[in-house]
Amino acid sequence: MKYYLIAGEASGDLHGAYLMKAILKNDPQAQFRFWGGDKMQAVGGTLAKHYRDLAFMGFAEVLLNIRTIRKNFTFCKQELLNFSPDVVVLIDYPGFNLRMTKFAHKKGLKVVFYISPTIWAWKKSRVYQIKKYVDRMLVILPFEKDFYARYGYEADFVGHPLLDEIENETFPSRENFLKQNGLSDKPLVAVLPGSRKQEIQKMLPELLAIAPRFPRYQFVVAGVKSVPKDVYPGQRIPVVFDQTHALLHYAEAALVTSGTATLEAALLGAPQVVCYKLSMINYWIARLLVHVKFISLVNLILDKEVVKELIQSSFSERNLLDELRDLLENKEKRQKIKKEYALLKTKLGNRGASEKAATVIADVLNS
Repeated sequence: MKYYLIAGEASGDLHGAYLMKAILKNDPQAQFRFWGGDKMQAVGGTLAKHYRDLAFMGFAEVLLNIRTIRKNFTFCKQELLNFSPDVVVLIDYPGFNLRMTKFAHKKGLKVVFYISPTIWAWKKSRVYQIKKYVDRMLVILPFEKDFYARYGYEADFVGHPLLDEIENETFPSRENFLKQNGLSDKPLVAVLPGSRKQEIQKMLPELLAIAPRFPRYQFVVAGVKSVPKDVYPGQRIPVVFDQTHALLHYAEAALVTSGTATLEAALLGAPQVVCYKLSMINYWIARLLVHVKFISLVNLILDKEVVKELIQSSFSERNLLDELRDLLENKEKRQKIKKEYALLKTKLGNRGASEKAATVIADVLNS
């Protein structure tokens, strides 16, 4: 069978790679063509577009890059016509992928959406588009199945792929991890500034501003190779590339830009402060459109504030300093957070998300 997969961000590349491996177990002759990154490319198939050329952060940036985005739509439509896949698998990346559902459906292609857009947070009306154009929606957060059910659409809850991805990883010893990356033996504070260039440039300087106030700790930035190295700091603060999970595994605490990374930190047991700041215009647009109590996945899933969120005006050097100091020094708070992390794992369901998703895709192909 022929599979066309579209992932537009680093997390989608990771989930897509595991999904492709699971598909190959059911269909060893599978032909893949995809938008993604290095991890999907390592599995096999043809990379049509790398996600590093796709990520635009915020409403204003999207408008500024609208010509490029339109070119990408045109390119993708032609790709689908030329490749003529048996199924189109859309992995998260909602701004782009939701628009592609209509085109793919009208061309008679089967459409599976893996990892639901956050329509429960804003633009709930998009559920009607999904009902019309998406053959199966595979959700990874426990409350999403109930959300779709309220609109008369049966989504498939497959569990969260990070459970498997993290369980399947092996890490070097702490001593070897430090040695391989030229790090000292000081306790680690992981800094996760995001995976997009614009995001990193905005967040990283503010996240690192407090580092000199913690001389007993070593701040280490989680870098991604798809972003130019000159976006990251020089020798002052070390950067380890594509080793985020190992870094979180050994970190005493983490400063995390909101996103999937908040869940990664939780599953790896790192107490965290969640931080995010948009430009003022993007922030006010978001305030008007987005209706959720929290922005971190940890708090959303547990439906309460387990990890501190420093958003927009509350994301200040003073607040960040106080919150990190509390995380590092307050043993009772650390224990409470880790207890909530254990509950989070149970809410995310059983392992095997990629295999379950591959089974649903096989059902679609056989229907």
